[in-house]
Amino acid sequence: MAINFLQNGTIMDRLDAMATLLSVVETGSFSAASRKLRVPVTTVSRRVAELEAHLRTQLLQRTTRKVTLTDAGAPYVLVCRKVLEQIGEAERNAAGEYQSPRGELTVTAPLVFGRMHLVPIIAEFMAQFVDVRLNCRFHDRNLDLQDEGIDIAIRVGPLPDSRWRARRIGAIRRVVCASPDYLARRGEPRALADLEAHDCVGFHGFDPKGNWLFPSPDGASAIPIHSRITFDTIDSAIDAGIAGIGLIRVLSYHVRPAIRSGLLREVLAEFAPPEMPVQIIHRHDELVPLKVRAFIDFVMPRLQTALAL
Repeated sequence: MAINFLQNGTIMDRLDAMATLLSVVETGSFSAASRKLRVPVTTVSRRVAELEAHLRTQLLQRTTRKVTLTDAGAPYVLVCRKVLEQIGEAERNAAGEYQSPRGELTVTAPLVFGRMHLVPIIAEFMAQFVDVRLNCRFHDRNLDLQDEGIDIAIRVGPLPDSRWRARRIGAIRRVVCASPDYLARRGEPRALADLEAHDCVGFHGFDPKGNWLFPSPDGASAIPIHSRITFDTIDSAIDAGIAGIGLIRVLSYHVRPAIRSGLLREVLAEFAPPEMPVQIIHRHDELVPLKVRAFIDFVMPRLQTALAL
């Protein structure tokens, strides 16, 4: 019987059941939890059912579309999460993560930022800290540190969540630039109204409805642009700008190497929106593993240099 499984089983059985329940809650379905845990759906369903039988209460409300917590399940899941976090902390302590930098470190950052700035630094870090293994997840969507098991994240913009410790690296801004060849042929725009007479390179990520947004006394002004070509990747848009096709609008760190080398030149700087902070964050644990401290201390001064104009 299911109730005997948990009553007479090991502590590991109980912990497996708790971890499975958390996966179902975090992913939103039994099938998604199955994929995350890499076990059959029947195993996921059985573990949750055995846990509910052991507790003599229903933890999840199941429908054809989603899984939600019951009134009894919500506080139980909070306790399960805390228990599993404390066990993980104890294991990391026992494994020596608090005595020397070692173990796996999961880091996330925006896609282009990670490729341009973090990868070269990571190569140096790994050469110095040989007992640390890195799992890098570069995405343009913000991954949840808790749910995704992220140790460290690089974030651009204000932080809506105060659960994490944050340290400021620098700031970035939106910039308009073009190649010196294009500006020599077409002239340099001096005012936003001048954009109407210029060819622009569109990028789907920054150009809602074919407009570029700039600050104004009323909040923001949508300036129509003439895009002869539009891309869905930032690298392609930058290459087009360097090739002299037209003006491009990207984030400053995207084009800093090209501006420094003279391949691109910034224009309309006085109309740029306010800067956005770049911060490095990590989970707010009382005892921070040395691998986390070592990584932050190593990358911060190097990223600050990379972001400096």
